[in-house]
Amino acid sequence: MKILYGVQGTGNGHTTRARVMAKAFNQRSDIQVDYLFSGRDKDKYFDMEVFGDFASYRGLSFETKGGKISKSATFKSAKFSELYRDIKRVRASDYDLIINDFEPISAWAAKRNNIPSISISHQAAFVHPIPQQPGTLFDKFITRYFAPTDLHLGVHWYHFGHAIMPPFIEADDSHCPPSRTYLVYLPFEEVDDINALLDPFSEHDFICFHPKIEQDVQAGNIQWRRPSKADFVNILQSCSGVIANAGFELASECLHFGKKLLIKPLSGQYEQLSNAKTLVQLGLAQSMPTLDSDTVEEWLIKPAIERIAYPQNPDILIDWLVKRDWKAVNSLCEQLWSKVRFPQSVVTQLDKLPIANR
Repeated sequence: MKILYGVQGTGNGHTTRARVMAKAFNQRSDIQVDYLFSGRDKDKYFDMEVFGDFASYRGLSFETKGGKISKSATFKSAKFSELYRDIKRVRASDYDLIINDFEPISAWAAKRNNIPSISISHQAAFVHPIPQQPGTLFDKFITRYFAPTDLHLGVHWYHFGHAIMPPFIEADDSHCPPSRTYLVYLPFEEVDDINALLDPFSEHDFICFHPKIEQDVQAGNIQWRRPSKADFVNILQSCSGVIANAGFELASECLHFGKKLLIKPLSGQYEQLSNAKTLVQLGLAQSMPTLDSDTVEEWLIKPAIERIAYPQNPDILIDWLVKRDWKAVNSLCEQLWSKVRFPQSVVTQLDKLPIANR
């Protein structure tokens, strides 16, 4: 089987999910996978060796300013004529299947060439009536038509009674004793704003990864670090907690490793606002709508959370893809959720959900 895997390159969450899949694909002799990324300049990606000689396109991405989505800047930066040319350039007919993680070029190329396509993404979960922020018509349009596919295979922290998969966790299961350090990843916020938020808490140590940091530097109780997947995972496994935007993949890793989580969703970003709502509803995180020192102070004294054991090996999913019985989504999801272990505190919260969503 020959597969084209399209990945949204804005942020690192989609790449993290694709990296788990790529490592498993690379162990198979019955599948050939090519990768297409869009939404970021090729030289801005890092730790991409597992994807081989991947294709990179401009694509479409959301522009942010001061921790908020800027719709005007997003439309201004969009190059729709270039997007259309890139869609036509993709030789979709060379593939048996196109897998898509919220990436528009590969999705529309599949549709244009009538090639089977499957969305494996967190965004695909929102086609179901799951807990989510009330969206605008624009949000619903983006969810449906930004990267349309034949089949939507959503990924979420819980299935809510629908054909939704659990996340796969890339990092290993080594359990490091927690340090007094806190990991901070707020890539859409300004560095000065993050510094002002954390500087008052001199009795705590913070390690902040940010895309605007070009050289690691220590400033008081804050270590500023440039992006590095390996360093990030090491700190994540040993830290006492995480302050982050409400992206799906990092929150999934925090839940898997039992790290308490304080989230500041990206203002105006429907997915992140919905993630925050779900995490708070399930008692898995604390949320703040703005960078707020009082909320940080309250969160710092909270205890650690119990970990949720999510699967790491996607072989069940890959076997399902190869079998091509793509209508058997429910049985696939049931197999994957049988691998998940929820602590009693989460089970108690899940029991409070309406029966249709359990």
